[in-house]
Amino acid sequence: MSTDGDSQNHSLTLPFILIIALITLVSTVYSTVHNPESAKLVNTTENSSTISECTSVPQEATELIRDIHSGGPFDYPSNDGRHFGNYEQVLPRENSDYYREYTVTTPGVNHRGARRIVTGGGTETDPDVYYYTDDHYESFCEMDVD
Repeated sequence: MSTDGDSQNHSLTLPFILIIALITLVSTVYSTVHNPESAKLVNTTENSSTISECTSVPQEATELIRDIHSGGPFDYPSNDGRHFGNYEQVLPRENSDYYREYTVTTPGVNHRGARRIVTGGGTETDPDVYYYTDDHYESFCEMDVD
């Protein structure tokens, strides 16, 4: 009774398993790199559920809310009221035309600075939701606007 055939079968099994494992690893890495949305969806859900209510906002943000409700004028008309892409995906995921951004002026700064209000839904003068950021979209709090 010869065991040479069995020995050859076992010696081929390990390389075959390693090749299958390598193919699986490469395809997983490829799909993650070429479809980053699948990885971002987890972060979007986590981030959107952790947006807290603003405890305070600067006076300039309150004044900007009045300007939004009246349709302007805005300090940066070529930027304010324009599309906000939510590329950082810190805010809840919505259609691409859902969000608009506005510049909250910063006293003593001669450029737009980092402070913004991002509105969502509704109309340009009566949005459904208002978010404030003072760190240029890295974090937001939700404003309670009546």
